[in-house]
Order: sequence, then C-alpha cells, then structure tokens
Amino acid sequence: MNSRIEEVIELTRSKFGLDNYYLKRYQFDRSVNIFKETVYTMCMEWFPNHATVQEDDDSNPQGTAIIEIDINSLKFKSAIFVMGETFAQYGVKFATPYKSSIIKWIEQETGLTYGKQFQLQKEEDGNIYFRECINGVAVSPSGSIEIKLNQEGKLTFFSIHGHFPSKELIREEEFSLSLDSLSHLKKEQLKLVEFPSYEQKKIYPVYAVEEIYITNDQRLTIPFEFIVDKRSYLTINKTFYWESPISESFDREKITMTEEITEEQAYSCEPSPDSFPISKEEQEKCVLAIKDFLRQEYPNDTGNWVLKYLYRDKGYIHAVLKANKQDDLVFERKVKVFIDAKRLQVVNYMDNKPMLEIFDQFHAPEKVTITKNEAYEKIKELFVLKPYYVYDFKQNLYVLCGKLDCEYGVIASNGKIIALDDL
Repeated sequence: MNSRIEEVIELTRSKFGLDNYYLKRYQFDRSVNIFKETVYTMCMEWFPNHATVQEDDDSNPQGTAIIEIDINSLKFKSAIFVMGETFAQYGVKFATPYKSSIIKWIEQETGLTYGKQFQLQKEEDGNIYFRECINGVAVSPSGSIEIKLNQEGKLTFFSIHGHFPSKELIREEEFSLSLDSLSHLKKEQLKLVEFPSYEQKKIYPVYAVEEIYITNDQRLTIPFEFIVDKRSYLTINKTFYWESPISESFDREKITMTEEITEEQAYSCEPSPDSFPISKEEQEKCVLAIKDFLRQEYPNDTGNWVLKYLYRDKGYIHAVLKANKQDDLVFERKVKVFIDAKRLQVVNYMDNKPMLEIFDQFHAPEKVTITKNEAYEKIKELFVLKPYYVYDFKQNLYVLCGKLDCEYGVIASNGKIIALDDL
C-alpha cells in the first residue's frame, strides 16, 4: 500500500476516533469544479469491528462510517455514519452550546471563517445547516455545510459542498442596485405559466416572476438555470431540420456514470477529460450525431427541437434539447442526449415527456381573464431584490449581482394573489 494512502487512512482513523472500526474498502473518485479544476477524492468504508459480514441485501451494517477526503488538500468532504449510529468511542463530540462548538470545529477543519465564508441557515432536530457566503452576502451557485449529531452530541453526519473561493476570484463591490432602477426588468420577467397543483389535481394559469441575476452595473443579466446547474455550458442554440427520417431504429446502449480511477491517476492529479473544452470538430460531429438520432427517434419532428447546449460529464458529452414550441406549463419539454465522448455517437437519451403526461390527468386551466399589466400592478410591490455573488463563467470571477424574484404570483383566471409555495 502506498505510504500516502496509509497516511490518509491513519489521519481518518485518528480524526474520527475509529479505533473500534476496520477499513473494509476504499476507492478513488474525481470531479471537475466550476473552475475547471480536477478534484480527486478517496472514499473509505469503515465497518464496526463486530460487523464481520455484509448485510444480506449488500447494504452496509449499521454504524458503518463512510468518509470522503480530498487527497491533495487532506480536507474531509463528508463523514456519514449509517443509520445515524456511531461506535466511535473517542470520535468527534461537541460540547454545549452545540452551535458555537460546531462553528469552531468547522473553522478548524475547513479553514473557513464564520460570517465571512459561511453562515447559519437553519437548525432543526439536532441538524444544523450552513450556507456559503462572501462577507455575509449569499453566493450562487451556493455551497453548503451540514452537521448532524446524536443525543450525546456525537457527530453522525458531516458534508461540505461548494467552492468557497479565494479573494482573487472575487470582484468585491458595494451593492448599488434598487428595485426602482429595475422597473423595466420587473415587468419583463413576469411570465404567464401554468402551475400544476398535485394536491388539487388541477393546473392554474399564473403570472409569476422568472428569477434572474442582474450585475451590479446593470450591464449583464445571468439566467437562473445556468447557475443552478453549476456547470460551464457550451451554448449552441441550433434548430434541427431534415427532409427524410431514418428508418433504422435507434438502439440504446447501457451507460455508466462511474469511473475506475487508479491510484496513479489520483496522485499524479491527471486532468479529467471532463475538464477539456469541447472542440469545434467535436461540436460539429455532435450536431451530426444528434440530427441522425432525431431522424430515428423523432422522425416527424423536423424543426421541433433546439440544441441548447453541450457539456462534459463522466466520459460523455451531454446535449440538452428543448422543444421549439413549448406549452405554458412551468416544466419545459426536454430531451437529454448522451454522446460517447470517444466515438461521438449518441448512445442513450432521457425524454421528460412521460413526466409531463402526468399532467394530462389534471383539470385543465381556467380561461385567462387578467392581462399581464393588471397582474403586474397587483404584485409590483412584492418583488424582492437580494444581493448575491454569482460566478460568471465568462469572466471566471464571482461578481456582485442582484437576484430579482417574487414569492407570489397572480392567478390569471381570477386575479387572486397567491404564494407560489402554496401551489
């Protein structure tokens, strides 16, 4: 066993007090962060000493410690004790008041500073949740830290997700936006959409605000969906047309989203293929492959599909297609296509049509009687603007923005104001 691996194992045993455990197995994994950096981690499964055999259903025994560590920084990413049970006699234990001792522990383990890089989100039933911040300002895409304790104050769950950027990646500014200065955008972002109510099995036509980020200088707007997915996309926006279908049926191939990572790859910090840009040649071949796929699976849909963007993930190039003509339903019709990154051939796909067909059983929306202007007048005072540091994939910087949003909508059939969470 490599001495560096032995160091990681002993560090883990000591940190979490795993004297009553033995290391059952470990493996390496890698991911690409939003900065296009490849991050290698080592995931270990520690079994309690009394658990000598696997459970009948191949699940891990109660109390198993599943721990993941960044092998370069030697900072822990997560520590999960199965079913909330720990047999670590001298493991991580917090003193009361729990919140202050937990914050101190997080600062020690991560090097982050409370109030500047992370802040409390909520506490409930022994669980404490923190969100990433930059000097107290919310961040998007947001990181998170979650801690769970048992009744004795022992750690049973820890996870940290996010990027928590260095100062060099942040363009610090004073927030200067106001709702008054964005009146033109407020009305523009108000859209008529159909919201399904699962409880009432009914679809409501609602004027609601489409969230958007506006840079502090108002020169740029950043769509909410790009930030939520936390990826660097290659935008295409190509509509597909064809004169004739392909009669040969499309054969799906089984895909796997896991990689076999060797010790040599991990410790040499080999860049993941997912970190490489999609070349012009690859773009062109992907477009041709997608067109042939559509001619097979959607032969009568010429002109109906738009390739929105491409991105890499786990050895595949993913293509996101949206229907050219969308219904007013809040959920868009989409198809995700998986392209083998070596052969540049479509191997599988996911269509959300079956999910949308569920709404065919709902009561149809009532007739719209309220205009957009009337709806705007009803909720224009309910808009909210919150400062956020947003990662701009073009500038490779976190820039100060305002998130324009509204928690309320107007039912377009009767003019009633409703909280969107109630639908």
